[in-house]
Amino acid sequence: MDAPDPLLERLVDHRPGRAAITADVLAGLSARPRALPSKYFYDARGSALFEEITRQPEYYLTRTELALLRQVLPEIAARVGPQARVVEYGSGSGRKTRLLLQALGDVVAYTPVEISRTALVDSVRALAMQFPAIEMLPVCADFTALPPLPPSRRTARRTLLFFPGSTLGNFAEAAAVSILRGMRLAMGPEGLALIGIDLDKDPAIIEAAYNDAAGVTAAFTLNLLARLNREIGSDFDLSGFVHRARYVVPSRRIETSLVSRHAQVVRVAGQAFGFERDEAMHVEYSHKYGDAQFAAMAAAGGLRVGAAWDAPARMFGLRLLQPA
Repeated sequence: MDAPDPLLERLVDHRPGRAAITADVLAGLSARPRALPSKYFYDARGSALFEEITRQPEYYLTRTELALLRQVLPEIAARVGPQARVVEYGSGSGRKTRLLLQALGDVVAYTPVEISRTALVDSVRALAMQFPAIEMLPVCADFTALPPLPPSRRTARRTLLFFPGSTLGNFAEAAAVSILRGMRLAMGPEGLALIGIDLDKDPAIIEAAYNDAAGVTAAFTLNLLARLNREIGSDFDLSGFVHRARYVVPSRRIETSLVSRHAQVVRVAGQAFGFERDEAMHVEYSHKYGDAQFAAMAAAGGLRVGAAWDAPARMFGLRLLQPA
């Protein structure tokens, strides 16, 4: 008999089940325009495809943020101080997390909140080996509906919320403000939040990042349909939809859709949904921010920008937020 896995024993699992996923999909397909929640991109294959996206030459975001982190982490660590608890929203593979944990002194505990169980377990196993003195408290959940976090054995001097990758930009402004408001509650009076944001720039550079020549982003987007077919029994024809990502200048955002190639009917949980040819089904936003816009969002969430760092040519930014 195999010995118990201490990591899995401590993992808090709040993954959405079949009923919750089905309800979300039915609501999205009944809306106009139709939409599917982007949080369901991240099954095991989706997480792997996203890591591949981050290594495409057109996708500047990850390599630029990593370079910026390496440059400014000593200053960030000085502002955070020792004995922090780090809580990461959407932890993914943990590449950026390694840099942060290395830079901070005497981290009390690390709590990644990640909806993909496979990505969560893989990243925490690797981090636990590299940082054996840090208590690992993984939570498999949707960070927009954050459950109570497991307590750490040691008392932290403050909580640092880590939200890299410009993931906040995947949400419309009202939803983004709601996330920031939740962060304000989660961090406590002495807490801080380190957030990655993509900055507004040449639309051609932005649009290319979401339409890589190798087609990895298209495969990632279509994998959402494959996951739904497998997990809730829908019958999306993957060959009947095509990935489309366009930068909408007035809204400062990429709008990613799956577009129906022809008239077709999709069935989900006994309900039929007819698609017209060229009908777009929204799957994700990717907002790009200006300084005033982001500061206003932070203020609406009860936070203020305490420090800001930008990559050369304002390709990407890091913002350290604190209670207002």
